[in-house]
Amino acid sequence: MSEAEFERLLDAVRTAIEPIPGEDVMSRLMPFNRTPPRPANDNDLAWPLFAFPAGWNAAC
Repeated sequence: MSEAEFERLLDAVRTAIEPIPGEDVMSRLMPFNRTPPRPANDNDLAWPLFAFPAGWNAAC
């Protein structure tokens, strides 16, 4: 690929990702009036704590 072809490629990428003039990007990215979705496993009960058997460990 020649340098001229590379520059044309960079110009095409810049044109494709540049923001549209007049478009309010921040209002689309930050929804203020939405409530967070409920988790799929939310059954309104506290999950019980199970003790590990002796000698077992857990790490995240």
